[in-house]
Order: sequence, then C-alpha cells, then structure tokens
Amino acid sequence: MQDPSGKAAPGSPAAQNSVHLNGHTVTQNGHNPTSTTVPTSDLESRPPSPMPVTDPTIPREQWGGKYEFLLSCIGYCVGLGNVWRFPYLCYRNGGGVFLIPYFIMLFVTGVPLFLMELSLGQYGAAGPITVWKCCPLLKGIGIGMICVSTLVCLYYNVIIAWTFYYLGSSFQSPLPWSCDAIANAPLCGNANASNITGVKTLSPTEMFWNERVLGVVHSEGLHDPGPVRWQLALCLLAAWIIIFLCMLKGIRSSGKVVYVTATFPYFVLVVLIIRGATLEGSMQGVAFYLTPDWGRLANAQVWNDAASQIFYSLGIGVGGLLSMASYNKFDNNVIRDTLVITTGNCGTSFFAGFAIFSILGHMAWRKGVPVGQVADTGPGLAFVAYPEALALLPGSVFWSILFFLMLFMLGVDTLFGNMEGITTAVLDEFPHLRRNAVHKSLFLGALCFGFYLMGLLLVTNGGIYWFTLIDSFSTSFGLIIITLFMCIGISFFYGINQFCQDIIDMICHCPPWCSKVLLYFKACWVFFTPFLLLFILTYIFIEMYNTSLHYGSYVYPRWGKALGVCMGATCCLQILIWAIVAISKETGTLKDRFQKAIRPLNSWRVNNLNSTGRVEERVEPERVEAPFTVTLTDMDFTAMTWEIGSQA
Repeated sequence: MQDPSGKAAPGSPAAQNSVHLNGHTVTQNGHNPTSTTVPTSDLESRPPSPMPVTDPTIPREQWGGKYEFLLSCIGYCVGLGNVWRFPYLCYRNGGGVFLIPYFIMLFVTGVPLFLMELSLGQYGAAGPITVWKCCPLLKGIGIGMICVSTLVCLYYNVIIAWTFYYLGSSFQSPLPWSCDAIANAPLCGNANASNITGVKTLSPTEMFWNERVLGVVHSEGLHDPGPVRWQLALCLLAAWIIIFLCMLKGIRSSGKVVYVTATFPYFVLVVLIIRGATLEGSMQGVAFYLTPDWGRLANAQVWNDAASQIFYSLGIGVGGLLSMASYNKFDNNVIRDTLVITTGNCGTSFFAGFAIFSILGHMAWRKGVPVGQVADTGPGLAFVAYPEALALLPGSVFWSILFFLMLFMLGVDTLFGNMEGITTAVLDEFPHLRRNAVHKSLFLGALCFGFYLMGLLLVTNGGIYWFTLIDSFSTSFGLIIITLFMCIGISFFYGINQFCQDIIDMICHCPPWCSKVLLYFKACWVFFTPFLLLFILTYIFIEMYNTSLHYGSYVYPRWGKALGVCMGATCCLQILIWAIVAISKETGTLKDRFQKAIRPLNSWRVNNLNSTGRVEERVEPERVEAPFTVTLTDMDFTAMTWEIGSQA
C-alpha cells in the first residue's frame, strides 16, 4: 500500500517491515526496494505521508471527579447487607469475637480481590467481558459475572419495592403496624395474653409483613406463586423507572446522584445512634451485640460466615467494581482507593450494628424479653423487628420515614453498581450502542423493562419463596468459583509479576509504600487467597448437602433446591464453555492452542489509552526478532545497486 508520493503508507506491511539507514530504505530481508539511491534531501522535501484512515474510536466516559468514583464504590459496597446481615452475624457468631475472623477474611480475601478487580478494570478500560483480552481463555469469567449480576438485579430491586411500600405506609399516623392502630388492638391484646399462656401469636408487624406486604399466607409454597400483588407491582415499576432515569446518561448522571444517595445513609445512622443511646435498655442491646464468646472461634461456620459477609458486602465477583473502575483515569491510585473503600465499608457495617441493636435493646426492655427474641436476620430484621422497634419511639412516623428512606438509598446505590456491570459489558461488546445515544437509551430501557417483567414472579403471593431461593444460590458457590478462577488466571496465566507491573505503571509516581504493599498482595493472590477460597467452597458444598433450605416453617422441596443449584452452576459453567470456545478458535496441537489462548490479544495493551498525554509512554515499540544483527554501510548499498544493474 502506497501513498500519493510513492512511499509506503505508515502502518502498511511495507512500512512496518522497513528501516531507514543513511537516507536509504532497506527492507528487513536486506534488499533495497528501489533500483537507485534516494538522496536524503529529496526525502526531506517530500510532503509528509498521510496517516492511514481508521475507524473512529468511540471515547469512553470518565468520572467527573475522583470523589464520584469513591462515592459510587462506597455506595455500591455499603448496602442492605451492612444493616440487616452484619449485625445479626456478629451477635450470632460470638459477638465481638466475630470481628477476628471477619477482619482476617477481609485482609486475606476481600482487599486483595477488591484490588484485583479495580486494577483489571482500570488498566484495561473495559467491562467484565472485554477486559479478558488479557487472557482470552478466561472470557467465561466475565460472562459468569454478568450471569451473577443479572440474578442479583432481579431480586435486589424487589427489596427496593418493599422499601417503597413501607415508605409510603410510614406517612400514616399511627403507623399501620403499631399497636396504636385501631385495627391492631386485638393482636396486641393477644400478644399480652400469649406472654402469660406461653402460646406465641403473630405481632402486628409480622401480620403487616406477611399478609399486607407479601401475601405469603395465601401461598402453599414454591409451586404455588399465586397472583401478582398489584401494590408491589406498582412499587417495583416505580423502582425500575428511578433506576432507568438515574442511569440514562451513564456515569455522568449516576455519578452525580451518589453525592446524595451515598452520604444520606451515614447521616441517618448517626441520628439513629444518637437517638438509640438515649433510650432505656439500649446498652443491653449493645452488650448483646458485642459480648464475646471465645469458644466460637473453633467453629468453621463462623469463618464461613465471615467470608460470605465479606463477599456479600464488598460486591466482589459480580462485575460492578470492574466496570466502575474502567471509567477511571489511567493514572488513578488504585491501591489508595482500595484501602479507603474497603475500610469505609467494613467500618460502616460495625457502625450500623450500634444503631440497630441500641433500638432493639429498647424494644426488648419494653416487652420484657431477651434481646435474642427480638433480633432477626435478613428481611426479617429490616421489615419486622426494626419497624416494630421504631413504632415504640416517640415521633415514630418521622423515624420510620427516615429509616426506610435510608434503606431505599442503600438499595439504589448497590443496584447502580450491578446494573453498571451489565450495561458496560454489553456496550463494550457492541460499541455502536455507545455511539448512538438513542440506541443506548433504548437498550437501557429494554433491559430495565425486561428485569421488571421477570421480577413480577417475586411480587406474587409466593414470591418470597422464589426471592429466598435466588438470594441463597445467586451469590453462593458460583460466585466463589468465579473469583477463584479470576485469582488463579491473573496470577498464573496472565502473570503475577506482569500484573503488579501494570499496577505500578498506572500509578505515575508510585510511593515506596505502594511497592511494599504490592508484595503482600502478590503473596495473597498466589497462595493465601486461593487457599481460603477453596476452604470456603468446600464448606459451602458440605453445608449445601447436609442442610435443607427453608423460609420460616416452609422447607423447600428437593426440586426447588436443585433449581437453585442449577442457577449457581449456570454462572460458573460459563468459564468452561468459553474456554473450550477459545481453544477451538486456535490452531495447532492442544498444548499450542492452550498457550495461544492464554496470550493477551494485540489490542490489550492499547485498550487503556484514555488520555493522549501518555500514549507514547505506554505503547511498546514493535520488536523484530532475528538470530543475529547486521550493520550496513554505504558500500553495501553501492554493491547492491551494482549487482542489480549487472543483472539488467
């Protein structure tokens, strides 16, 4: 390929396979492509060759500022699990003693995997699927992440719909689940009688949750979902519309929303802690929350709960972190961000426990029962126990509105991250959607509407049974297998030394402490983290086999549990399926195919050029491998010209 001046155009094979020596053009095979010597002055007088015409690259968005990324990640990590899961696990597994395995799992599995995801996304500047250009064999990891994220989005917005329902009901005075409501007077009277007779009856909050919200009393089980509850269907529709509007402009819109949604929950937690500290019996609840039971450290269940909470809280392995980091500037200090976000997330979990148990302690004091009888886990804590405690406070309407508004903010932030993982993966695989704003909006609208239609199953009378099934298996063994292969693939296929060098390259002026900290992370990625992930995976399979899945008194049938296992297996089997696809695309023996499939693609190193200022620093010059080096002089060119003339 030549330009109008007769020279090989830059980027063409003729140009890439030639060098200029003393004003002469010589190809790599040592022959002169022209029959005469071209003076240097003639070359200098010629107009410059035009650059080759290439397809215009579609610029990726970037965060409007450093704090938008930090707040988005904190909002993504600090979710409903920090409020209803961590405090319960803490008191169930030995109180303050639970913090020992919790922080060990944090620093050995949580922080290293968190840094790995952020670094991979930031360096590759791509979503969960496209980023595996660094190792095409493992593309299935990205697709598995999207599968997990899809299941999480499917049920997580149902929680926001429940929150909407409670938030709307909180504007009534008295609260519809309090004993002050006229309709609940018989229930409260029966509750007082049950304390004497010992026969347990449902409280007003339990009746409100099971009958008016869920309608679960009208369903026999997983096989009997019943009709859709139109109130919840409207709440679910409103939730998806809000998510769609907040994400319509990509990170330019969601990055601004998090300034409110990520900070407001902290304001509410501080207010609740101050209010709880002034209540009678609050210290009883705090003591119950933190009283250590040292004997629980020998129980493997405690260590498994600590690890599962780290994964659940930090959002590792679902693609959200990787996608959000892909919109960072190339030289962002990813190590600093990792330490700030993980520390803030785990500190929030511990901090939220005081807000929860101080008010639950007051509730136990008012009812004259131990704190353990009013504490619950999962949705039961957020929608039964805590609303009942709020109903006992003076100004209960205000506190209820504040609490459920906080839950709404926590849920929306987490869903932003999960949805960002899905949308970024699709937009990177189909770049034309990113170019056209209308097509991008239509895709996002179709995605949200599709999730809404699938989520209608979870707002039926028996929807809570399907909710529990998806919640139990979507982030179970499949997620652990995905993160295990991600850790092994980066450490041993891509190369742990190369990965650490990539991190150093991203941090312009890497402080000495960054290099020292990387030694610790390298040891975790190669040895400690895979070992602990295997331990967790083994325990999950043993527990899954020996224990039955249940919601309340309902025990799931064998086919229901098998369906949940299939959900988790579908996510992790993507790794095997796409590995086979990658190997089949290569040529040669099986060993050659495998080695080619783990080799980074040519576009991997240049995929991170978000800014033009450092392009030259990061693009490696093309190297020509040869068995030896030959130095040519002017005499060699003269001899070559004479030989060509004599042959003519």
